[in-house]
Amino acid sequence: MTAPAPADLLAELHKAADAVASTAAKFIDEDIKAPAGLPGWTRGHVLAHLAGISNAMARQLEYAARGATVELYDGGQDGRTKAIEMAAGHNADAHRADVQAGLDRARTAFDSLEAGSGWQVPITYRGGVVFDGGLALWRELVIHTADLDAGLGPETWSRKFCEHLFDFLAARVPAGEKLVLQPLGLPPVTLGSGRSTVISGMITDIAAWLAGREPSLGSLRASAAADGVDLPELLPWPAGTPTAR
Repeated sequence: MTAPAPADLLAELHKAADAVASTAAKFIDEDIKAPAGLPGWTRGHVLAHLAGISNAMARQLEYAARGATVELYDGGQDGRTKAIEMAAGHNADAHRADVQAGLDRARTAFDSLEAGSGWQVPITYRGGVVFDGGLALWRELVIHTADLDAGLGPETWSRKFCEHLFDFLAARVPAGEKLVLQPLGLPPVTLGSGRSTVISGMITDIAAWLAGREPSLGSLRASAAADGVDLPELLPWPAGTPTAR
């Protein structure tokens, strides 16, 4: 599988940001307090994180544009956690304003990149480059929109996004295990090597499971040697990637 071209990734970032903003616009204060699709988090926690990661990734690009690097979150992971907890209880209007400001800042940063070379400037995130930061923000926006549980669940994820998750989350396959992903009506994808388990179903259900989310279409099946088996346990998200939570 190949990564999207920078221009395509930029378009996907705009689409994902629009989805976050339109979802946040639906909520009233009571909705913010409701549980999200992540254990122990409310929608307020997710919205606070979406604002935080948008600002954090924008900051990566802003520093990169002047030849500097900076840690992803001000204060590191502890700073990230404290900021989310402090903002989670805000009312719906405050969350909308914070999320919109973060999304606008991130979009401006990515829109300002020079074609080609601008995407290859080093950033601190995962020791990578701006393009890696763009992929990360795409994952964050799309997956956490689903976590808000407001009508844009994994069943709405595009084939392009699901295939990106297959590639990125191959690191979750334990050593000695081979997963043969068989999306319905599409070519199979093999992750890992060793003992083989076939995971079949709609492409969005497979991607949701790999991402640690609840498949929304109920199509997921696992089999080994033609017999039905339990879904295998996966390793944690790749180190240094915030979307695990």
